[in-house]
Parts: sequence; structure tokens; C-alpha cells
Amino acid sequence: MGKVILNGEMMERSEAVIDMEDRGYQFGDGVYEVIRVYDGNLFTGEEHIERLFASAGKIKLDIPFSRDKVLSLARQLVKENGVKLGTVYMQVTRGTASRSHIFPDPSRTKGVFSAYTTEAPRPEKALENGVAAITEDDIRWLRCDIKSLNLLPNVLAKQEASGQGCYEAILHRSGTITEGSSSNVYIVKDGTVITHPATNLILNGITRQVTLKLCAENNIPFSEKEYSLEELRQADEVFLTSTTSEIMPIVKVDGRQVGEGIPGPVTRKLQLLFQEELNK
Repeated sequence: MGKVILNGEMMERSEAVIDMEDRGYQFGDGVYEVIRVYDGNLFTGEEHIERLFASAGKIKLDIPFSRDKVLSLARQLVKENGVKLGTVYMQVTRGTASRSHIFPDPSRTKGVFSAYTTEAPRPEKALENGVAAITEDDIRWLRCDIKSLNLLPNVLAKQEASGQGCYEAILHRSGTITEGSSSNVYIVKDGTVITHPATNLILNGITRQVTLKLCAENNIPFSEKEYSLEELRQADEVFLTSTTSEIMPIVKVDGRQVGEGIPGPVTRKLQLLFQEELNK
């Protein structure tokens, strides 16, 4: 089962015990991150941990360790479990307290930090051929910029996509595309990459940040602006990004072919640039 970390202590997973009144369990009162591991190394580890602390700050949650300590714990866990290609999942909750909506007294309750690793191969076939997606109403709350444990709307959308044999659900609010159920979503029109701006309505994905950096560095036009469901349907290319999906072409939306029905040239170029980024 491998080793896990609970409140800074490395232990066997079977030994890790979290109280029934942990606020993450009862309220979803916590935040999380998933960091990709390539060749035994954390990819954009510092950026993920910075976002973890940013999310925690937005819900007034104190993380019981420094940024450097969290990064060190993640690296120790990867090494201890011998992970070469996989992920590190970490989360922080507000801790254990008698069930009440009001925050517990921070002098009596400490945040609970936990982390574990998984082996996770790259989705190479999907990256090569592209995937299908559906569109769904975005019924989430209005602080999607916080990577919180409250993911039930995302789960329902992803399950609907899976039930229709699709990889992802693309979410929209009254016809304006926001993001995917577990990804950021982009269209390409006349060579320009377009994605929703990093407002409270989306999570500013770390892979999203890498992708836009690659666009800027390689003279690929891009625009962070709102776009519509109709513009999605008329796009030359569509793709998504996430920690585990990397830069994933979408070749079909709601049963309709995107462009020529194969990954487009801009998406392919970004995939190659992303691979170069991994090899640095």
C-alpha cells in the first residue's frame, strides 16, 4: 500500500487514522493539490504548493507547515514510495472539532495535513488521438478559484460525461464556457488560442499557466477572454489541460466533430513544446 504522510509523520497507510469529526470529512472544509511526478521528480511542485497556500488563505485556513516543509515532505514521499511516473495528492483540513458550522478555536484545533502517492501512466493514446467531450451547465459555487474539497458538482458532471462514453464535461454558465469538470478548456480560432480568464469562475490551473507561458514564448497568439458555447462549436480546434491530462486534444463535442476530427496543428505544437518542458 505504500507510505503516506499524516501531520508531518511518514507511516504505513494502514496506520493513518483521521477522526470522524475531521472538518474535511464533515464539511469539505479544506483544500488540496495534485502534483505530477515524472522520472521521480515533482513537475511544477513549487507552483502547486504556492496555490495550496493561496487556496488555504482564501478560506482562512492555516497550514501547519511552511511551503519549504510541504515541498520537502512531498519529495520524501515520492522517494520513499519509489514513484517514477505518478502523482502526489495532498490536502489540508481545518482539523477535528465538535460539529459546528462556526470555525473551531484555532488555539485548540490544528489543521490536518495528509499526503499519498499513486502510480499514474501518461494517457498516451488519448494524447495522440484526442478525446470526446460533452457540455454541461456549470452549477458550481462562485469561488472556483479555490481548490477546495467540495467537488460534488464536478463529480456529477464527470460522471455524466463518462456515462456517455466521453472523457470530459465542458461547463458553461448561461452559454459562456468556463472550464472542464477537472480541467481548463481552450478553443483555437484562426490560429489564436482562447481560454476563459483566471477569475473566480475557474481554477487557474498550473498546466494552464505553463501552456500560456509556452504560447507567449513561442509566438502563439492567445487571448484570455470569455467565449460562448456557439464559439466552442465553431472552433477550429479544442483542447483541455490538467495535471494528469497534460495538453489533451478534444476532437468531438456533444457528438459533433471538431474541425477535421483530428488533433489540430496548434494543439500539436503545444504538445511538443510541453514535452520539451518536461525534458528540461
